[in-house]
Amino acid sequence: MAMKQDTPILIWGAGAMGATLGAYLLHAGHAVRFVDANPTHVAALRDAGLHISGPILQQRFDVDVCLPGEVSGRYPLVLLATKAVHTRAACRQIQPHLAEDGVVVSVQNGLNERVIAEVLGDERTFGCFVNFGADLMVPGEVMFGGWGATVVGEIDGHLTARARAIHALFSQFNPAAVLTGNIHGYLWGKLVYGAILFASATTNEGIYPLLENPRYRPLLVELAREVCRVARAHGVRLEGFDGFDPAAFAPEATQAEGLASLDAQAAHNRKSVKLHAGIWRDLTVHKRKTEVDEIIAPIATIGARHGVPTPLTLALVDAIHAAENGTPLGLALLERVAAALPQGESA
Repeated sequence: MAMKQDTPILIWGAGAMGATLGAYLLHAGHAVRFVDANPTHVAALRDAGLHISGPILQQRFDVDVCLPGEVSGRYPLVLLATKAVHTRAACRQIQPHLAEDGVVVSVQNGLNERVIAEVLGDERTFGCFVNFGADLMVPGEVMFGGWGATVVGEIDGHLTARARAIHALFSQFNPAAVLTGNIHGYLWGKLVYGAILFASATTNEGIYPLLENPRYRPLLVELAREVCRVARAHGVRLEGFDGFDPAAFAPEATQAEGLASLDAQAAHNRKSVKLHAGIWRDLTVHKRKTEVDEIIAPIATIGARHGVPTPLTLALVDAIHAAENGTPLGLALLERVAAALPQGESA
């Protein structure tokens, strides 16, 4: 599967992730078509183009964009960049437009590959992990705030020609992109990190200020350990990235090792102008439900399947639900999660 520059790439979801990737692929000379379900955003993109702002790239791009009902043709490569909650519906819309030997790459948060495979089949599903910082500021404008890990790989771990071609494509976005035979290790690693991001979103502190807050660091270490225990029970070999060290949260790891990994994650986040997680923006700016039921809640479900208790994960889900239902963000909300700490731990 060689991706020639004139081979059209369909990016389904023109928000922070999809627009940033698409901008770089356009800059590299690829033919890109965006699809987005937000009519206001689509209208802005049509009228004034895509504006990428921030410290890394300041550029406007003329874009080909349409609503889901306006898509025509069939595409060999689709980058799926919707919120996780929309994955199944988006795959059903993509299905008639995916080439017979086409593939969908999940550029999302969570374990969406399993949902894509349920709808489209394993052979049409490809794994991807991204950790860069970007936000949709207003319709038509995305702020690209900071670099992060970019990893791609087949969901069965094989290093195929298709995998190498997709890796070459993503390397045009991030030259440090990694091709892996263990994409699930990265996706689960992002779940560990994602749990910390969801915890930060219950407050107004920001990501690295919470990572550095001495009162809540033991809570964040234990939360990360809890998710790591579930991953181990599920047979996943976790991979590290951007300061996250899975070994630091293993059952045999010391508290000092966990705190050192939090320090490394804070240092990574300090390099980005994106202070808050996208979850925080969902709650405070967009006033919409988060992806907690699609990203964090499955950790508890899988943990229960393996007999691994997940009290902090369940408390975190409850805290986010409370925020979605109007409870003000703040450290008092995070204290609800801390109350679930096992005896002997403190926050």
